[in-house]
Amino acid sequence: MEDFAELVEHHQTLVFRTLARLTGQREGLEDLAQEVFLRLFRALPQFRGQARITTFLYRIAINVVNDEFRRREKTRLSVPEDRANELKSPLPNPAEALERNQLLEAVDASLLQLNTRDRAILILHYQEERSYEEIAAILRIPMGTVKTHLYRARERLKSMIKECNPCATS
Repeated sequence: MEDFAELVEHHQTLVFRTLARLTGQREGLEDLAQEVFLRLFRALPQFRGQARITTFLYRIAINVVNDEFRRREKTRLSVPEDRANELKSPLPNPAEALERNQLLEAVDASLLQLNTRDRAILILHYQEERSYEEIAAILRIPMGTVKTHLYRARERLKSMIKECNPCATS
């Protein structure tokens, strides 16, 4: 065991350097090096001394890296079925994109038809995510008035959007 510890200590730099060069990475080298030395420990009883120990270590390191690359490729290619839906493109299909763009255009056009105060309240609340208190302070009106105007402006906007875009449901 002491001889093996000395062997590890003497060759660890070689193993780490080789693994780093073979993988092109610095992350995860400890695990790979541990695997190299574990395989060396298991194979030492069969080691006949016909080659230098470094030659044996290089071969083991290459095999460990090849196994790791195969494992990564297999993991990358085997996506569980329940995760397959997560990998679908987050982009809407062309029809959905067109419908969304038409709705956004209808909202923008309808917003421009509202009076300035109602438009400001809607924008501050929904786009700028300001609280009722903040909107009241910004516009210098009572908070109750903000709530009333927000409700009425939202209802007007809904009806205007439905007129402009009959497909819009809410």
